[in-house]
Amino acid sequence: MPDMSAHLALTQLVPFAAEELDKNKVTPGVLGFVVFAALALAVWMLMKSMNRHMGKVSFEEAPDPAATTPDTPAKQAGAPGK
Repeated sequence: MPDMSAHLALTQLVPFAAEELDKNKVTPGVLGFVVFAALALAVWMLMKSMNRHMGKVSFEEAPDPAATTPDTPAKQAGAPGK
C-alpha cells in the first residue's frame, strides 16, 4: 500500500466519508451565521472609514519651500568648502 498515490487514496476514501455524513446534520448553524454577519459588518465599517479617510487626502503636492530660495543660511553653512 505505500506505493498508492495520493490521488488514488483520495478517490477511494472520499466515498467512505460521504456515506458516514448525514446531510441533515452538517450545517453552519446559528454560530456560522453570526460569525459571517460580524465579518460582513466589520468589512462594511472598514470600507466606510476608508472612504471617509480617502476623502480627506489631498493629492496636490505642495512646493518645497527650500527649493524656492537657493541661498538660505542653512545651505551656506552646510557647504563650507565651496
